[in-house]
Amino acid sequence: MTVVLKLGGSVITEKDEPETLDGRTLTDLADAIAEADLAGLVLVHGGGSFGHHHAAAHGVSTTEGTRDARAAMDVHGAMTTLNRFVLSRLHERDVSALPVHPLSAAARDAAGDLSMPTAQVATMLGEGFVPVLHGDGVVHAGEGVTVLSGDELVAHLARELDADRVGVCSTVPGVLDADGEVIPGIDSFEAVADLLGGSDATDVSGGMAGKVRELLALDAPAHVFGPDALGEFLAGGSPGTRIG
Repeated sequence: MTVVLKLGGSVITEKDEPETLDGRTLTDLADAIAEADLAGLVLVHGGGSFGHHHAAAHGVSTTEGTRDARAAMDVHGAMTTLNRFVLSRLHERDVSALPVHPLSAAARDAAGDLSMPTAQVATMLGEGFVPVLHGDGVVHAGEGVTVLSGDELVAHLARELDADRVGVCSTVPGVLDADGEVIPGIDSFEAVADLLGGSDATDVSGGMAGKVRELLALDAPAHVFGPDALGEFLAGGSPGTRIG
């Protein structure tokens, strides 16, 4: 079984404070991952206050790019710093995690379509490792470097690896309705479009609306849930909102 799991950037960082880690939450999540000891796990983490802060400062988004290599490296450098924090927490718990940096492997064509080989990820899984990817910059024909969001990465990996399950660990316990209650299931974007807004902090990758759109396009069942429900998801449960 292959499971693609995203740890939201807002979950593992203090998103309104530039380059500030939420160490306590990251530690709790690493504990849950180690305890689950799940074979076939692929991790993706978002940018939070690391990548998003620099992308916003340079005016870079998923569609607006930069040809300034220093600006691109500000984004990439912040993301690799956050990636090392994630890897360190996992290694402390004997999780065999290895990094995969998208800037070195992925590209967008002029239409914005993503290409990224996943043979290295599949081989890592086959050898018993946990690949850890992250939102990043990506070279984009006609735009220089744009943002590749963690949500887009999750969708790409789920399709290419034929994932059995997808999980998105968010700051909320699921997708919420107008009364703040968790919506148990979503089968179409139109049914919840009016309820979905942007992030409450700097986010250049689409907020909850972007997550739902990406997850609805998958064949595998996906779940959006809060940090406290990670263990339940990894154990095969269905916490939060089921999408698709």
